[in-house]
Amino acid sequence: MDRYLQIKDNLRNIIEEIEKERLKYSSHQIINLIAVSKYVSYDDIKMLYHAGHRTFGENKIQDLKDKSNILENLPLQWHMIGRIQKNKINQLISIKPYMVQSLDSIDLAKELQIRLEKQNMTLKCLLQVNSSNESTKSGVCIDEAIESYKKILQIAPNIKLEGIMTIAANTDDKKIIESCFKKTKDIFDKLQDSGAKILSCGMSNDYKIAIANGANMLRIGSSIFKK
Repeated sequence: MDRYLQIKDNLRNIIEEIEKERLKYSSHQIINLIAVSKYVSYDDIKMLYHAGHRTFGENKIQDLKDKSNILENLPLQWHMIGRIQKNKINQLISIKPYMVQSLDSIDLAKELQIRLEKQNMTLKCLLQVNSSNESTKSGVCIDEAIESYKKILQIAPNIKLEGIMTIAANTDDKKIIESCFKKTKDIFDKLQDSGAKILSCGMSNDYKIAIANGANMLRIGSSIFKK
């Protein structure tokens, strides 16, 4: 099959699946889809754009820089979704992504605030929550998430917090995955009075569980770009 038609079909299929799952739980919830393009060629990104998609996520700052520069003629919305090293903050800010979903600590927020203030810039962010309590994952722990969110609102006016993000446990056990998403949804509900609007959770292998637990933003890569 022609690669463009394949990507277009993949996109249509995943959107149909998302819509089918969404309607099981909510008739009014809007779910935004981030196409994760970390292992994807420039041509595949262009094809997905021509298939009608505009929002992409990258895990590495250098890849985000390279792809956003090479594809700057396309009106794409870029999200940073991977771990951020403090020595890469200036590079990240210079790229001017639409959103950073991986703000994983108060310390990182403080560093970001200093650089953003110097540049007279603001940056939309999500607070990353380590819902699985795995040492290999970034993010604030469940018990500190609400306090951390409110603290960042106080100390970092140039960071525009819009919600929270999580990555579920690395397991095939659906009950454990569901527990991760449910804990994160409980935090999100308590933060809505503090302006939280986005609950970003769910990837290719667990997005249906995420939708069942209130996610309104999904980060999906392999299901869209599979061959």
